[in-house]
Amino acid sequence: MADSVLQLDPRDNVVVALEPLSPGAEVRFGSHACRVTESISPKHKMALVDLAPGDLVRMYGMVVGEATQPIARGGLLSTRNTRHRTADYTPQRHPAELTLPDASPWAGRTFMGYHRADGQVGTRNYWLVLPLVFCENRNIERMKEALEEELGYGSAANRYRQHVRHLLEQRKLGTSPTPSADQASGREHREDARPFPNIDGIRFLTHQGGCGGTRQDAQSLCGLLAGYIHHPNVAGATVLSLGCQNAEIRMLMDELRARDPEMHKPVLVFDQQKSGRDSALMESAIDATISALEQANAITRTPAPLSALTVGLKCGGSDGFSGISANPALGYLSDTLVGLGSKTILSEFPELHGVEQELINRCASDELAQRFYDLMHAYAARARAVHSGFEMNPSPGNIEDGLITDAMKSAGAARKGGVSPVRDVLDFPQYATTPGLNLLCTPGSDVECVTAQAGAGANLVLFTTGLGTPTGNAVAPVVKISTSSALAQRMSDIIDFDAGGIIRGESTIAECANKLLEFCLEVAGGNRLTKAETLRQNDFIPWKRGVSL
Repeated sequence: MADSVLQLDPRDNVVVALEPLSPGAEVRFGSHACRVTESISPKHKMALVDLAPGDLVRMYGMVVGEATQPIARGGLLSTRNTRHRTADYTPQRHPAELTLPDASPWAGRTFMGYHRADGQVGTRNYWLVLPLVFCENRNIERMKEALEEELGYGSAANRYRQHVRHLLEQRKLGTSPTPSADQASGREHREDARPFPNIDGIRFLTHQGGCGGTRQDAQSLCGLLAGYIHHPNVAGATVLSLGCQNAEIRMLMDELRARDPEMHKPVLVFDQQKSGRDSALMESAIDATISALEQANAITRTPAPLSALTVGLKCGGSDGFSGISANPALGYLSDTLVGLGSKTILSEFPELHGVEQELINRCASDELAQRFYDLMHAYAARARAVHSGFEMNPSPGNIEDGLITDAMKSAGAARKGGVSPVRDVLDFPQYATTPGLNLLCTPGSDVECVTAQAGAGANLVLFTTGLGTPTGNAVAPVVKISTSSALAQRMSDIIDFDAGGIIRGESTIAECANKLLEFCLEVAGGNRLTKAETLRQNDFIPWKRGVSL
């Protein structure tokens, strides 16, 4: 049976409520006890000492807030009496000895992946169709309609078409017709009838960039698109260009060569202004794509070591349990993979505000520490320039469920990165090439962050959530992990894995992490689809380097 409260670090002067606390109740933590003075909901924090205005609030052993009003021992911390506060940090490292989990039990394990000519290994085999500029979005959508439906990838895209059809039939006939099994599931074609059975899908990206913005925006967009083309889950790409936009074909190819000097993958480029008539562009693009799909279909899955995995670590719709259950489970899993030579990517720089010194201390070199310091300072300065700041990061949902300051949120979010040394620090839209834990500068915004992680090469993304979110990605499977079992049950159509056993005291962080890694290998090997894949939640939003928190 789990305790009613949890003290995360002996230095903390608050505890987290694991269940509703009533005034007058006595709660115990370790060898200590405290009487509750007001009603406190699960996930929220209770003071262990009397706090006066200006006193620092500590969780995870670090500063996460400051009292603005007197808070009695046993009282509730809220936005009415607590505000954001963090400790100062410098680029100087103070390394500490940290204990990593034993990865040896996983050393001989493999997953069934797609081996690429450049040495990368995919967890999926997709063909990519994308525009260099928003002017081509309409043509991308027309190619999607034609190719997905006729090649058998789009038949389950919108099961509600059948639902509407049956409602109209019912209205017309005055009856309630029973749909066939295929109609009920939204299937009109069988997957085994697909002409390219070894291709998991065709992914169509659209965006609002490529022209009209700054040249830096165009360069970043081309870098991101090059990362998607170079991605291990992608066999090749069809690119549509108008011809006069800032995001030039030359720029895209330069970015792609920077990631893959040998240009191992086929990239089919079509320029509308050179093609003349719209029909000429579309027919040429479709003809060439079908021909390329025949070649991409030749690859099959073969065993790959776990070191071939690049895993994005993400949280969204976080709650007061995120830093206790799902996030530390991801941290343990990340440390295990790092021990096997894998790459993991921790992002969301606004949600690392308050834990900067801890991450600087873990950087493998002074150069990396300085780079992380500079990126954080530059990001914070951009936010201040538009009268914003990292302290504005928590959403109303975060606050309602116990994350009342950005530092509180950050302290829990950083636990996704475990305790491994930081081996590289990347700026968006750089590609991850160094084994170990990588820090990637991105917003905390869910889709912008996951889009960037996939652009950095993540062939699998692990996404924790306490409130629930459908976020997925166009090329990388996104595994959704709930912080509580109540969420897993309530939103079972979008949650893949339940970490709530940690809260109930039924499993340890290590046990949960090992179970999650087994689940991930099923996903990576193609034996299991994530809920986001089943729902075709193929999100893609490029970050324009503006102030997005």
